[in-house]
Amino acid sequence: MSVQNKIHFVTDAWHPQVNGVVVLLSALKRSLENLGIDVQVAHPGMFPRLPMPGYPEIKLTTTPWRLKRHIDTNDVQWVHIATEGPLGLSARSMCIKKHIPFSTAIHTKFPEYAQVLVGVPRNWGYNYLRWFHSAARFTVVQTETQLRELESKGLQDLRVVGGGVDTDLFRPQPLAERSKPRLLYVGRVSKEKSIDDFLNLEFEADKVVVGDGPDRSRLERTFPHVQFRGYRKGNALVEEYAQADCLVFPSRTDTFGLVLIEAMACGTPVACYPTTGPIDVVRDGIAGFLNEDLNQATKQALRLDRSSVRQEALRFSWGNVANRFAALHGLNQDHTENEVSASCNTN
Repeated sequence: MSVQNKIHFVTDAWHPQVNGVVVLLSALKRSLENLGIDVQVAHPGMFPRLPMPGYPEIKLTTTPWRLKRHIDTNDVQWVHIATEGPLGLSARSMCIKKHIPFSTAIHTKFPEYAQVLVGVPRNWGYNYLRWFHSAARFTVVQTETQLRELESKGLQDLRVVGGGVDTDLFRPQPLAERSKPRLLYVGRVSKEKSIDDFLNLEFEADKVVVGDGPDRSRLERTFPHVQFRGYRKGNALVEEYAQADCLVFPSRTDTFGLVLIEAMACGTPVACYPTTGPIDVVRDGIAGFLNEDLNQATKQALRLDRSSVRQEALRFSWGNVANRFAALHGLNQDHTENEVSASCNTN
């Protein structure tokens, strides 16, 4: 059997968007290419776009049916559909019509987001997910907990791949001296992220929000003493993590939480709710604390040894993620002997 070494990603989330899906896909692409796999990406920047209603920084293509102009269907071994938006729908239709093998991915809690942001009933969202992903050979998810949660909603043929962190870029720095702790939130500034839970903490600390989104102006008015830094990238983002005493992660709607392991790689402990994503990423009492009382989790996390937190992050290698992904798709068989367990559950 000939070795397959080419895959097409189709995604509605890509640069210049700044979010966890873009970070994950970009890192996965680089790591697959390091294995000698040719990764082509079809993304909104190739098409005319309009801002997503209520979320203007996300631009959606207005002509998704033109996807076939960018993909030679006679030269496709695999298609990986990373999102369920307009391009994802077009890719799904194309693959079914042309009998092209394809996988899908679930990176976000789409039904929960739709309910919070626009009031769509959650069961409608899960009906859509079941329909969209049912035609795929399999669906990639981030963690074992996410897999079990989605199986309980009727989704099938799920495979865990996980996420990783660049531990060369994200690394500790000497902490600056300060009179009180610095607490950090990093991520999209939107209602579904429950940032109010962080900013309402009864905690004597400097609070910093890194990121942007549709809820920023409201939060700035409500919490005038909080520092809103906007987007940070590269070394500027690393410095935000490394100079924080604790990353507070208030979201209950994430499937993994890349910011968790980015903070951990910088030696910064995390405080979060015991929910999907954090419970698979954060070993309680070692890299952070998980508690329904976010104030208590933060107090406990501040006592952790930062060098031990850093060591925890070293478990998350993009190379391992790429090997798992390649093995699932039968790509670049020469490298699959390095595959590690598909389970990201650390319990």
